Amino acid sequence: MSEQSEHWGPQSVPVAGGAAGESMSDQRLVRGVRARRRIARHGVDVASLEGLGGLSIGRLAADLELSKSGVQTLFRTKENLQLAVAESARAEFAEAVVRPAQAAEPGAARLRALAERWIAYAEAPLFAGGCFWAASLPEFDSRPGMVRDALLLHRRNWLALLAGELRHGVDTGEISELDPDLTAFQIDAVLMAANTALRLGDPDVVSKVRRVVDGFLAPSPH
Repeated sequence: MSEQSEHWGPQSVPVAGGAAGESMSDQRLVRGVRARRRIARHGVDVASLEGLGGLSIGRLAADLELSKSGVQTLFRTKENLQLAVAESARAEFAEAVVRPAQAAEPGAARLRALAERWIAYAEAPLFAGGCFWAASLPEFDSRPGMVRDALLLHRRNWLALLAGELRHGVDTGEISELDPDLTAFQIDAVLMAANTALRLGDPDVVSKVRRVVDGFLAPSPH
């Protein structure tokens, strides 16, 4: 797995062991971890529709028929809830888009695989409202803080992943000379535009995305 893709890999969550003599506190920890995951994953769907600002501890508790005090105990603050939701989105995206694409050869093939997996992620939405970052980044782009920092890190890692595959293709002579960072930015912009078009019911945008990506991945003439 490339250095950039490691940023999207699964992150471990401490879970208590399953020995027969497991203490009551360990059992509570396991239940707490599972509850956090369930709540955060539902939060991703809500945020993909309404933005992270639409999240609240009371809202998610009501949606999932949980006690507000119990959810409050797990997250403490709205910011902590938003950060947990952003991490849940990152982990789901990694499993659906990034990790499967690693099976392709580095360079053009992997870039195409990433684009295809991203199209599938938006075309048959992994999250209820489509792309989580398309809904969340505009809301926090001018709001300094930990949530903005987390979203910005996700974006930077995604662009670095695209640029890394483009750079590999250029270095090996597989694709024509180009600016990897600029091209990654352009491809990401096209994917974000495609998410909006798909939400508006324009299925033809998928073929346009593929044509754009293919144009950037033209073979080197040498």
